[in-house]
Amino acid sequence: MAQFSGPREWGRLLTAMLTPFDQNGRLNESEFVRIAQYLVDVQKNDGLVICGTTGEAPTLTHEEKELSLRLALDAVGDRAAIIFGSGTNNTADSLELTRMAERVGAHGIMLVNPYYNRPGQEGLFAHFSAVAQTTSLPVMLYNIQGRSAINLETSTLLRLAEIPNIVAVKEASGNIAQISDVCGQCGDNLRVYSGDDAMTLPIMSVGGYGLVSVAAHVIGPELKSIIANFSSTPSKSRETHHKVVPLIKALFSAPSPVPVKYALSMRGFDCQSVRLPLVELSAAEKQIVDRADDPFRQLQ
Repeated sequence: MAQFSGPREWGRLLTAMLTPFDQNGRLNESEFVRIAQYLVDVQKNDGLVICGTTGEAPTLTHEEKELSLRLALDAVGDRAAIIFGSGTNNTADSLELTRMAERVGAHGIMLVNPYYNRPGQEGLFAHFSAVAQTTSLPVMLYNIQGRSAINLETSTLLRLAEIPNIVAVKEASGNIAQISDVCGQCGDNLRVYSGDDAMTLPIMSVGGYGLVSVAAHVIGPELKSIIANFSSTPSKSRETHHKVVPLIKALFSAPSPVPVKYALSMRGFDCQSVRLPLVELSAAEKQIVDRADDPFRQLQ
């Protein structure tokens, strides 16, 4: 199996993969494999981030997370990076998941800000460094204040970037000034991935490296072209950006990942079911997604 030891090998476009459930609420193994292959072979993703927010990780058991990792590695791990979301708001739990991910063969791990607990900056540093130092896997940090109620400040991130295997950050703070500071001060020591599809172009403009996407479930080639064309033909990137923004907005018009699960189900995948406390889209909410997605769906 191929090795993907860091961002240069992970690639620039990664999808935060959804988790398909069957009608009884169980992990749908066959559909998981189909979707993983589709994301890599058709949607042109360089890698997958599994068991993150889009994968409904808080509702997955440890056994389901390990199974998801094994399925992803077996399905596409020879040609795509598989990053495992081992971050939780419990450091001991994160350590256990990280050890499992390394044992099974993940190509890296992603660690989200510890949600709900709301630690200070020293707590964030202690949490992330404790997990990173227990593994040889490359680590992507995930800064998302909207879901965690805390911000990983630049000064803390710079300290964490000194740990050799902390190699990337997924930035979803929405604060372009902060993201610009991170890109400017970290340089090549830390790869900055946009964690917000609509912010990909702005983040690329200040030195971002790539995107961890939700929308690349259905518009992977378009998002990849924004990244690929930015350096040589920025006008093409801008044109594509404006083309896809209405769909990106629609995919976040209800709690994620519910809209993208619906959009992908309309392409023939059995993945619309979600686990409580999420609920499926109403008829009116489906119309919002349909209006924005129809032009792209017809092309596929």
